[in-house]
Amino acid sequence: MSGHRAAVLGSPIAHSLSPVLHRAAYAALGLTDWSYDRFEVDEPGLPGFFERLDESWAGLSLTMPLKRAVIPLLDGISDTAASVEAVNTVVLTEDGRRVGDNTDIPGMIAALRERGVEKVEAAAVLGAGATASSALAALSRICTGEVTAYVRSRARADEMRQWGERLGVGVRTADWVDAAEAFRAPLVVATTPAGTTDALAASVPDAPGTLFDVLYDPWPTALAAQWSQRGGGVVGGLDLLVHQAVLQVEQMTGRTPAPLSAMRRAGEQALGAR
Repeated sequence: MSGHRAAVLGSPIAHSLSPVLHRAAYAALGLTDWSYDRFEVDEPGLPGFFERLDESWAGLSLTMPLKRAVIPLLDGISDTAASVEAVNTVVLTEDGRRVGDNTDIPGMIAALRERGVEKVEAAAVLGAGATASSALAALSRICTGEVTAYVRSRARADEMRQWGERLGVGVRTADWVDAAEAFRAPLVVATTPAGTTDALAASVPDAPGTLFDVLYDPWPTALAAQWSQRGGGVVGGLDLLVHQAVLQVEQMTGRTPAPLSAMRRAGEQALGAR
């Protein structure tokens, strides 16, 4: 088949680096008949977009607010996606099926493993949104002890404990005002929006463990910069973005391994130009 199409959908979507990463992969793999675009699509517009898909489409990447809204439109989802009720990858098969997966979770694990973090005795999560549930899913596979989630409300605390029970990881919740205590953990995962953790940067201790900050723009965050200066290991949002995109490329194209180095280089260049 010629003219394979893929794209990232979401709202807002103009900031997405996914086209840069996927196009770099296609170039490195010699897939000259593949294209990857971005489309501004909100929840009400998603069913109509799906209705217009034809046999030229190979896959879709999904960002907020579509990761849960897409599930009823699919023929099936992976166990990984089902575990957090979130799909960020849709593969359109040759027999016409639309299958959902979540590459954020294995992407987090791969990004940590690349920096030498394979198992930890305890961890802390800053925040309680959709990314935090994916972080808990990843931690359920690498954390042998308790995860402490620092949140702003009782409702969020209840949600995180429920996710922990569902994912098989022990979750203790603590109030956001005590978030600096998270830095005693060997692994801290920051899942909050830009600027949220800036005030915590001054509280980073000497020789901290590893920080996984899921943001990539702006980068480094104040927290990540201070963490690195204090001698800790830092995994950034671009690391996550590249590793989850690698898995998407492999699923959509059927070509393995995807060119990790070329994709990361393209992402770094794009961020440097902003």
